[in-house]
Amino acid sequence: MHGFDAIWQEYEREKMDIQVGDILKLKKQHPCGSSEWEVLRIGADFRLKCMGCGHQIMIARRQVEKNVKNVKSVSKSEEDSD
Repeated sequence: MHGFDAIWQEYEREKMDIQVGDILKLKKQHPCGSSEWEVLRIGADFRLKCMGCGHQIMIARRQVEKNVKNVKSVSKSEEDSD
C-alpha cells in the first residue's frame, strides 16, 4: 500500500492547476498561427478555444498537460484587482 500512496502523491504534485478562463500556450501552433488557447471546460477532457480564430476543440486532459508550455491564470489576476 505504501508504494501506491507514494505514486499517488507524486501524481497529485505533477497535476497542473488549470481553471476555466485560463489561457494556455501549447507547444504546437494552430493552423491559423496562434499557439494560445482559452480553457472553456475542464474534466477528463478539455474544451479549448483558439485565441486566433475562435475554433473550439475537445482534447484529452493527458494530451493537454503533456503539450502545455505556459499557463496564464486569468482568475489570479482578477482576484488581485478586487
